[in-house]
Amino acid sequence: MEVALYVAQSIVCGLLIALVVVQSKGSGMSSGGSSVYTTRRGLEKTLHETTVALAVIFLLIALITSLPFFAVAIPK
Repeated sequence: MEVALYVAQSIVCGLLIALVVVQSKGSGMSSGGSSVYTTRRGLEKTLHETTVALAVIFLLIALITSLPFFAVAIPK
């Protein structure tokens, strides 16, 4: 079970990185300088919601794997 959690965490981490990179395309310093807030719609909204969901899943897996019964016993 421990290995499965670490594999799941690695997969979620990779997906989270990919989603953040996809969302950051075109929103650099030279995007026109407009500070008007626009509502997310369509694919942008779906990407944002998926990113939030994956971040929550990543946090939960990280908290679960940090519990004491997952600690590796160090031999004396």
